[in-house]
Amino acid sequence: MKVGDRVSWGTPQGRTQGTIVEKRTADFQLAKQKFTASEDEPKFIVESEKTGARAAHAASALNQLKS
Repeated sequence: MKVGDRVSWGTPQGRTQGTIVEKRTADFQLAKQKFTASEDEPKFIVESEKTGARAAHAASALNQLKS
């Protein structure tokens, strides 16, 4: 997966979709939550198409969508 890919992911309200806007390979903080990331296990910052909200997910939590 790479920046610009359209993906879907699960939320408490159901599945949503959006775009990968950033790939992180070092520990970081987003929306007051701490995330662990590395070259081997990066986290992807995704932006919801519906709300514009951003969240961080591991690749295993994302499903790539066809453009």
